[in-house]
Amino acid sequence: MTLTVILPKVLAFLEKQHGLYIQGQWKESSGSDRLTVFDPATGASISSVPDASLLDVNQAVQSAKQSFDSGIWRGLTPCARERVLLRLADLIERDAEILAQLETLEQGKSITLSRILEAGGAQNWIRYVAGLSTKLTGKSMDVSIPLPPGARYTSFTRKEPVGVVAGIVPWNFPLLISVWKILPALAAGCSVVAKPSETTPLTLLYLAQLATEAGVPDGVFNVVTGRGTSAGEALVRHPDIAKVSFTGSTPVGKRIAEICGARLARVSLELGGKNPALVLADADVDQVVSGLALAGFLNQGQVCAACSRVYIEAPLFDKVAAGLAAAIGSMRIGPGLDEATQINPVVSAAHQAKINAYQQTALEKGAEIVWGQDVPENGGYYVRPALVLNPNDSLPLAREEVFGPVMTLTRVRNAEEGLAHANDSRFGLAASVWTTGLQSAIDLPTRLQAGTVWVNSHVMIDPNLPFGGLKDSGLGRDFGTDWLDAFTETKSICIRY
Repeated sequence: MTLTVILPKVLAFLEKQHGLYIQGQWKESSGSDRLTVFDPATGASISSVPDASLLDVNQAVQSAKQSFDSGIWRGLTPCARERVLLRLADLIERDAEILAQLETLEQGKSITLSRILEAGGAQNWIRYVAGLSTKLTGKSMDVSIPLPPGARYTSFTRKEPVGVVAGIVPWNFPLLISVWKILPALAAGCSVVAKPSETTPLTLLYLAQLATEAGVPDGVFNVVTGRGTSAGEALVRHPDIAKVSFTGSTPVGKRIAEICGARLARVSLELGGKNPALVLADADVDQVVSGLALAGFLNQGQVCAACSRVYIEAPLFDKVAAGLAAAIGSMRIGPGLDEATQINPVVSAAHQAKINAYQQTALEKGAEIVWGQDVPENGGYYVRPALVLNPNDSLPLAREEVFGPVMTLTRVRNAEEGLAHANDSRFGLAASVWTTGLQSAIDLPTRLQAGTVWVNSHVMIDPNLPFGGLKDSGLGRDFGTDWLDAFTETKSICIRY
C-alpha cells in the first residue's frame, strides 16, 4: 500500500482551532459545543468545528443582510463580480491538492476522485458560473394599456438578486456541491450563509477563506458549522433568508419546503434518487458493464444520481450480471489516500450501519447476493460492495435509496416491462438507457420519469446541462445558462411618457 503523503498545510489546517467564518474572518462560537470530524478510513478523530448556536446563526445572517443592503457586492458591475469569481477559481487551482486531501480525509473518497471531481470540478463550475454574471438579461415589451387616453408606455423587465441565500451542503461531495450552492448566488449578486454537513465541514471552511483572498467583500460569504436540527433549521427559519438551496435527503427536503412555504421563502431542493438503468438486448455488453460499474460504485454509491437498480432484457442478463460480478470482484478496497483502491470507506459509522442493515435484511429475506472483496478490519467505515440479483420488489433496498455500494439487477422480458419497473418509484432524479438502436435511444428517454436521462452513459454531468429531479427527487434545476434565474427576481418596470 502506497499512501499519498499529507501536505504540511493540510496538517496545519486540521490542527487549527476552527471557528465560524463571519464577516470575512474567523469568529469564535458563542457556545462551547464542538463537533468532531473523523477520518472514515480509520475512524480516528482528525479535527473539530463549532456546533453553532442560534446566536451564531443570527450573527451570520445579519452579516450577510448588511452586506446585501449596503450594495457592496450586488452594486458592483457584472464584470467586476465575474473577475473576483474567476480569481477564486484560480486560487482553488493553486490549492487544489490541499483541498483534495482535506476532502479525502474528512469524506473518505478516493484521492483521485477528490482531485478530478472535487478540486478540478470546482474550478470548472466556478469559471462557468462566473461567466453568467455578465449574461443576466431582461426583456423589453410592447403593452396595450388603454388609460388614460393618448398615453404612451414603454415596459421592460430586469433580473435582481433575491437577497440573502442559505446554502445547505451535503456530505457526499462537500466542496463541489458547496460551489453549486454558493457561486450562482454570488454571480447573481446575492449574499450567502452556507452550512456544511456536520460530518464534512472542512473544505467549505477552506473555500470561504479563499473567497476572501479572491476579493469577495466581507460579509458576503459566511459559513456556520453545526447540526442540521439546530443550526440548519435556524437558518431555514430565519426571516432574512430569502432563498434556501438544499441538497440532501427527501425527508429533510420536505421539512425545509414546509418551513419555507409557511413564510413564502424561495426554495430549491435536490433530493434523493433510486435511479434505474434499462439495458436492452442489443446493447454493447462491455460498454454496459464498464459504464454501470462506474455509475453504481463511484464514491461507494454515495452519489444522488448513482445507478442503483438495473433492468436487463433476458437475452443479455447473464452476460451483464457476470461482467458486473467480475468488476466488483476486482475492485480493491482500502483508504482513499491509496490511489490503487476503487472502493473506499463510506462517510460515517452511522451510514455504514444503515447500509449494512439493508444488506442484512435482504439476506434474511433470501435474496441472492454477489459480493465484492472483503473489507479491511481496521476500524474504518467500510462496506462490502454487492449485487442483488432479481430481488423481490418488496425488499427495502429495492425501493429505498441505500446510498451505498449496492446495485440490484433484475431480468425483464422486454423494454416495456423494464420501463414499467423503472417508473414504479417515488423518485425521479436520473435514469439511463443502454442500446445500439436509434429508435429506443430516442423513444425511451422521453418516457422515463426522471429529470436527467443518459443513453449509453450514466452519472456524467456538466455545468451546461441542467440537473434536477421529479417527484420526491426535488424541485428546481441547477446548472445551464438559466442557472441564475433561481437566485434572482424578475421585476417589471412600466414607464408612461
